Amino acid sequence: MTASTRRALLGATAATALAPGLGRPAVAQGAKVVSFVPQSDLAALDPVWTTGYVVRNHAYMVYDTLYSMDARFQVRPQMAEGHEVADDGRTWTIRLRDGLRFHDGEPVRAQDCVASIRRWAARDGFGATLMAQTDDLSAVGDRTLRFRLKAPFPLLAEALGKLSSPVPFMMPERLARTSPQEQIREAVGSGPFRFVSDQWVAGSQAVYTRFDGYVPRAEAPDGAAGGKRVHVDRVEWKVIPDSSTAVSALATGQVDWIENAPTDLLPILRRSRDISITTRDPLGVYVLLRFNHLFPPFDDVRVRQAVLHAVSQPDYLQAMVGDPSLFSECKAFFPCGTPLSTGAGGEAMEANLARAREMLKASGYDGRKVVIISPTDMPFLAPMGEVTADLLKRLGMNVELVATDWGTVLARRASQKPPEEGGWNIFHTTAVAPEFMSPASHLALRGNGRAGWAGWFTDPKLEALRSDWFDARDEAAQKVLAAEMERQAFATVPYVPIGTIQQPTAYRNSLRDVLPGTAPVFWNLRKA
Repeated sequence: MTASTRRALLGATAATALAPGLGRPAVAQGAKVVSFVPQSDLAALDPVWTTGYVVRNHAYMVYDTLYSMDARFQVRPQMAEGHEVADDGRTWTIRLRDGLRFHDGEPVRAQDCVASIRRWAARDGFGATLMAQTDDLSAVGDRTLRFRLKAPFPLLAEALGKLSSPVPFMMPERLARTSPQEQIREAVGSGPFRFVSDQWVAGSQAVYTRFDGYVPRAEAPDGAAGGKRVHVDRVEWKVIPDSSTAVSALATGQVDWIENAPTDLLPILRRSRDISITTRDPLGVYVLLRFNHLFPPFDDVRVRQAVLHAVSQPDYLQAMVGDPSLFSECKAFFPCGTPLSTGAGGEAMEANLARAREMLKASGYDGRKVVIISPTDMPFLAPMGEVTADLLKRLGMNVELVATDWGTVLARRASQKPPEEGGWNIFHTTAVAPEFMSPASHLALRGNGRAGWAGWFTDPKLEALRSDWFDARDEAAQKVLAAEMERQAFATVPYVPIGTIQQPTAYRNSLRDVLPGTAPVFWNLRKA
């Protein structure tokens, strides 16, 4: 269906009856209920086991963090009352705020936080770096935990307050002791909302109710930090894979908010005085094509370099959002507009298909199949699989495009099996710019192999440069090292940068005080 046909169809059906599957269980009369269409189905509950944004967004509802970043990317205490650092910089003592409780009624204790930090650090690059510098992490009382470090680690609070997935959310010890290689299938936190597990229907809905036992901070909300005051009784996530149906539901008031408004249908939404359209993150969303480095053909750097030389960023960005005002090229491994972005080595992205064919032929590529996994229910990501499949075919590669829902893509990309046994060769994803603005949190730029992010890239030199960056004494030295990291990445190609997009979000004007930021949050907002 073309974009014009979809718009015409939506215009003709804007007054249709309630879309199938949008009904809700009975709720108390007068309750304030927000109906939200997430970017995809919530197919998992464990924000440490997967880096999927939909799971992270769910986790911000249910869990809280010891520290958080405000809108200026400054780290502030959240569950922590504060901390003390010994004179030698090697001992950090963190004290919890009084009165914190989990949704099951149990008090939040320091030992819960210790177990949560350890599980998170086993899956997160920044966390692993922190723990490598830690001699001992222990609870020294119900409200106090202590890091004893091998050497000063000034970024400790930044690690515990990072925005990038996986976020170090605090869980009850009984859940946090789950192996980091296994999924937690409960959602019990101390955050501002409870997860209503008996109303969770995969592929259909997830439900959250206000946690009256939550103790907000006194400060005003600011980014992911500050006071998380809840003014609604219930939030219902409604999974609507078809974007036309979702937009129709928003236009007729059947839902209140669509997380990712489809760009080709924005003209329909702009006609309504009852709907606001905005973008949450001024830095935009960084887009990338990720290789599986464990298996042929992309275990060969020459094949990866051939693809890098062939990619035309505008082809992808146009397919993703259409409107040129919503995208920009960015030939850099640290997102453009962030402090460490230099674009060093970016001349390797020539968009030269003829040259790329010569490079592929010289690599000895043997014609084996390349499996691309691509989501059908993510409007921004779905076109990328098709663009890559077409590009690789023109490059001379044998391609299989596996199009399925995002939950299945997340499950399959976690597999380290060969592509012909249920694994994969390529997937595409996005990251909000703050997640990739620093070597500390840039999980896609790690070169630590099977211990790293899906794709399992290995590059000892890149890892050494990252270590040097942590040891750098000033911002100028960090900038030099960041440029070296970008130059090395363009040579060894852990992934292909695709550019930056703005993701519009749309909500009815009955919602007020919606906070901007990297994730949709439901504290602070009010519903008329």
